[in-house]
Formats: sequence, structure tokens, C-alpha cells
Amino acid sequence: ASALFLLDIKGRVLVWRDYRGDVSAAQAERFFTKLIEKEGDPQSQDPVVYDNGVTYMFVQHSNVYLMTATRQNCNAASLLFFLHRVVDVFKHYFEELEEESLRDNFVVVYELLDEIMDFGYPQYTEAKILSEFIKTDAYRMEVTQRPPMAVTNAVSWRSEGINYKKNEVFLDVVESVNILVNSNGQIIRSDVVGALKMRTYLSGMPECKLGLNDRVLLEAQGRVTKGKAIDLEDIKFHQCVRLARFENDRTISFIPPDGSFDLMTYRLSTQVKPLIWVEAQVEKHSRSRVEIMVKARSQYKERSTATNVEIAVPVPTDASSPNIRTSMGSAAYAPENDALMWKIRSFPGGKEYMLRAEFTLPSITDEEATPERKAPIRVKFEIPYFTVSGIQ
Repeated sequence: ASALFLLDIKGRVLVWRDYRGDVSAAQAERFFTKLIEKEGDPQSQDPVVYDNGVTYMFVQHSNVYLMTATRQNCNAASLLFFLHRVVDVFKHYFEELEEESLRDNFVVVYELLDEIMDFGYPQYTEAKILSEFIKTDAYRMEVTQRPPMAVTNAVSWRSEGINYKKNEVFLDVVESVNILVNSNGQIIRSDVVGALKMRTYLSGMPECKLGLNDRVLLEAQGRVTKGKAIDLEDIKFHQCVRLARFENDRTISFIPPDGSFDLMTYRLSTQVKPLIWVEAQVEKHSRSRVEIMVKARSQYKERSTATNVEIAVPVPTDASSPNIRTSMGSAAYAPENDALMWKIRSFPGGKEYMLRAEFTLPSITDEEATPERKAPIRVKFEIPYFTVSGIQ
């Protein structure tokens, strides 16, 4: 990158740092006029804008644009990822990255911009390591401060000499499932997005290895895969994972950062059966009354329990005076969302619950009324200690 600009929402430059001397501050204004030209067409909001020999790449965070300008044919993905990491660093320092927090901390911002990029090459963006030698209150005069070892080391995300009385590692798998089912009960779309969250409290420079029931790995080792193996797609690792080892023999080996981080994220596009199956019957009586009956059934084993279940059932916009009965949990009419919100705190496996609701409708209808759109029922819930993908 030739320069890094931080702009406010009106395109005025708040802070900019020139790394190569071949881009001027006037370029930021050119970028913004290009951006405004495209504003009218939301389809063409590209994160990369090219104009007159200069390529601009930007991300927006609250009321600040972070933008890099370059005259070379650089790797766009790595620079955009770098901008997202810059946001994380600023958040670590100022709690929230906003125009105000930048104006209040100019000195620190410039110090950080000097360290995270050098001659346009991203250096290290690990907030924990940066905070070891860029202290926020930069008034204390200290005797020649040496940069921490991690900066000059191959392992730039972990400092040396960490010591714990008790060595512990915690692993959490958090998966979110998106499923769309049509009215005939067929699954139209289903995908699982998962993350492996890790907390490490280990001494020294520990070598960690993680094994998963990943089909490619198990087949490579010549082990029989009986339904337990899973096909991971779109795997994205934290920078500490040795990619060469993974490419070679699918081993996940790494020296972890201290504290909590996301080790990897992945996606599965296999068909998943809906964990809570919802059926609804809507009956309109004459034009004055509508009756809704909803059945919710949990399709997982009895030892698991879903918590904080929320089922949103859409109702006509002009419905009023609701009369609701449920066999479990509580239900309330939310007119601002044109929906009926059914909440069940705990939903064990293999159970079925019912809801009946009756609404009054105004009996006068427009002759040429547009037919009512059929909005989907939305279901939200969490199941602790349960993964859809079966990752182990």
C-alpha cells in the first residue's frame, strides 16, 4: 500500500499516513467523489475502486472509512483483511473505533500506524503484542525501550516468558445453522457455519496439535470412516496455524496466542434436518377473524435441551385484539413486527408443544388490495453441548 487514510463519514481526512510518497492527500478526495458517484447504485458498492492509476480499497466501520491507496497491482484480499485487523487493534485501544475516539487519540493512532505497516507492507497486527510497547498514556519517559521479542520473532502473536502455575486449554465449538423450509416441508437451503473458539493458559512456547474427525485426514491415514467423519469446507485459520503442515498431512499444529482467540472457522453445506420442526395452520373465518395454530416439535435426542427458544409467527398487519393460548412458555403479540412472539425458556428433546391464537381483522377490505405476502416463520434457539455437524 502507498498510504493509509482514515476518513469521516463526509469524506474528510481525519488521519493519514504516507508510506511510499507516491500518493497525495488529494487522492482521498478523488476516492470519495468516485464513491459518491456510485452511491446511487447500491449494487455497485465494491470494496475496490480504481481511478487514474490508483487503486483504493476500503472498509467502513461505524462512522469512519478506512482506506488504503496503492499504485501497484497488490493482493486486494490481504489488504482488506489488514484493514479489518486495524479496526480490531483500534478497538483494543479505544474500546470503540469512531471519529471521536480517533480525534481524542491522534498521538497513539500515529504510533500504531507506524508499527502495523512498514513501507506499505503489513507488519504485525496483534493488539496484545502492540500494547506491550505502545502504552496508551504516552507521557512516561523511559530508558531506551526495546521492542518485545515477539516483534522480531517468527512468532509475532505470543510474547516470551509467559508462566502459569497450572496449564489449561479450553475449546468451544460454536455453530450457527441457517435452514429455509418451504410450506410443503421440503428443505430449500441449509448450511452450518462454525467456529472453534480457544482459550489457552499455557507456559512458555507450547506446541499444540489438534485432531478433528475430518474425512480427508482420516482417509489419508487409511482409517475407516464410518459416518463419524465430516467434510469441512471454507476453512479459515488463525495466523498461528502452520498452513504448510495442514496442506501436507491435514495436521493442525500451532503455537497458540495467550488468552482467547478463534482458532478456525468453517462451513458445511450438507443437508441438516431442522432441529425444531414448526408447522402452522392459518384459517380465515369470513373476513373478520383469523385463527392460527402452531405446532413445534424438537427433533433431537432427549439428553439435549434447547434454551431461549423464540418462534416468530407473522400475522396480518391489521390484526388486533389477540387471544392466545400456549401449552408451554409464553406468547405475546408484537405489532411493531407484525408477528406473534412465542418464547420457551427450555425445550427438551422429543417434545411437542402447541400454540393457538385468534385475531380480529377489520371487515372492510380494499377491492383491489394486493395479495398478502406470506412471510416465513422464524425460529431462534441455542443448544449447549450440541453440534449439528458432529465435529469431534
